[in-house]
Amino acid sequence: GTATMGSYEQVGGLLVHAALKRAVDADIAPGSGIAPAAFWGTVEKVLKEFAGENEALLRKRDALQAQVDAWYLDNQNKPYDAAAYAAFLGKIGYLVPEGPDFTVNVTNVDPEVSCTPGPQLVVPVDNARYALNAANARWGSLLDAFYGTNAGPAEENGLEKGKSYNPKRGAKVFELAHQVLDANFPLSGGAKYNDVAKFQLGANKSLEVVLKDGSKQGLAKSEQFTGYNGDASALTEVLLKHNNMHMIIVINPNGQAGSTHAAGVNDIIIESAVTAISDCEDSVAAVDAEDKARVYKNWAGLMKGDLQEKFSKGGKELVRKLNPDRTFVCPKSGGKHTLPGRVVLLVRNVGMHLMTDAVRFADSGRDVPEGLVDACVTVLAALHDLRKPAGAQRNSRAGSMYVVKPKQHGPEEVAFTERVFARIEQCFGLARNTVKLGIMDEERRTTVNLKECIRVARERCIFINTGFLDRTGDEIHTCFRAGPVEPKADIKKATWRVAYEAWNVDIGIETGLVGTAQIGKGMWAQPNNMKGMLETKIAELKAGATTAWVPSPTAATLHALHYHMVDVLDIQAKIGAMGRRAKLEDILPPPLAHKPLTQPQIEHELRDSLQGIIGYIARWIQLGVGCSSVPDINGIELMEDRATLRISSQ
Repeated sequence: GTATMGSYEQVGGLLVHAALKRAVDADIAPGSGIAPAAFWGTVEKVLKEFAGENEALLRKRDALQAQVDAWYLDNQNKPYDAAAYAAFLGKIGYLVPEGPDFTVNVTNVDPEVSCTPGPQLVVPVDNARYALNAANARWGSLLDAFYGTNAGPAEENGLEKGKSYNPKRGAKVFELAHQVLDANFPLSGGAKYNDVAKFQLGANKSLEVVLKDGSKQGLAKSEQFTGYNGDASALTEVLLKHNNMHMIIVINPNGQAGSTHAAGVNDIIIESAVTAISDCEDSVAAVDAEDKARVYKNWAGLMKGDLQEKFSKGGKELVRKLNPDRTFVCPKSGGKHTLPGRVVLLVRNVGMHLMTDAVRFADSGRDVPEGLVDACVTVLAALHDLRKPAGAQRNSRAGSMYVVKPKQHGPEEVAFTERVFARIEQCFGLARNTVKLGIMDEERRTTVNLKECIRVARERCIFINTGFLDRTGDEIHTCFRAGPVEPKADIKKATWRVAYEAWNVDIGIETGLVGTAQIGKGMWAQPNNMKGMLETKIAELKAGATTAWVPSPTAATLHALHYHMVDVLDIQAKIGAMGRRAKLEDILPPPLAHKPLTQPQIEHELRDSLQGIIGYIARWIQLGVGCSSVPDINGIELMEDRATLRISSQ
């Protein structure tokens, strides 16, 4: 039965907040194939089976940390002894023995996740407009990205953006865009896109360009032309493919930009983010049941495909919704060639350490682990996508659901998550391993045991990644009793950090993630400095990452250029042939300050950390925003989320 108690309703052995129950019963469960009563029965079963173990694993974290603290205090005045430290970590079970080599065996993975290197967005799913923007960021305007950011021409000498379209700036933007096309889709005979006067179909429906001098050329590699729209002599779209990523030349001589271009090119739309993480964790401001209800309803809307957001722009009422797929004519067959209009979405659940009062145990009134509720509700929502009829627009055409799990400490906790997913699959009637797992390598005990973490999830693992803020926060927390650590800027360059970044790639390649899973790297934190991103973020691809995080759809469009410049799969093959490069002994030493910090250094570190904390918290409390640009003490806008609090508080 169901008995109402204040703002809670008793459902079986649980007390469920009315806001959450209403969201599930009215918005999420209907159409999923799971009746509300059956769903709440599953939640109760999962909580009763796993909540106690969740608590025990958290207590184990504390017990291990207490032993590490004691070791540092006992060895405070002795030189660091790497062998003794490693032996101690092994003895207490912090460091587990590395088992034999293995290869992951994950099936039904979408190509965007398994084998398409490209940018990845992380978006707070409590904001429907942002969530839709991220889902639609599969395609973005290269011209807009160059025109509207500092990655384009410097705003001087008449090239300012201005309040309306500036054709002089537009001409310079076209020059940059032509250079991109020349580099990735070269024309035959050494011709350049700057000299093209017309795009048309030539013999055998190949792409032909008429140059300004009247001569004709084609693509140097004709196979790069994979689709078109329009008539043979009046094309409206030209689809090109390189490194498994696409660009669309949009032709409209009457358009704002097209009217100024010799060949009538009005835009160059490029495949941008191929995946995005819809975040229930660090980037959202979700504290109570009402907040969680909004998070879950938005995720469910994305999975159903019907999420919409109304907004006003220029005095007009507009509706944002998920973009349809893009269709072209295949030049070889003459048939329809369809490309996805949206990214493949993953969802990040919260970590094991968070509790929620949105659901409580009826007998004790105790809060329950929020991560277990996240798992149940986000998988319920994904049933809408998994059970769509053939031919419908789906998030996962391969029939999977992708959960990224943060802040797991070592293989024991990853194995716990794996068993939680298996139980939910069983309760919902899903095939085993339908729910895939992304393992965020942002806790020290996961880093040093990464191979074993992947092993216990070898039939689910579709993602590993590195990140500076959380991982460094845990690094500092672990060695807190050893003494002062290096300043933040120096920690970024420290031996452990460099080794950690390489170790993640090495272990990922070694365990067979290439062709199955993403090996990711962290966020570009300066959303207003696209020039800097374009110049430097390519390094992550050269280090073997198949994906890296970007703060906006525009950033995804610009970062996508890097995946044309670098063949990541080739880089990974070369790294794999070298064998493991990183060493555990380089990761384990604590990043202690080599010399005492000066008073000005201490003040700078304190002011910088406090600025990040206060700037972030102010927006959280005043605006209910969990992720935004916060100026640092030098006035540089940095994209901050809850991870900022973690490192700054340390």
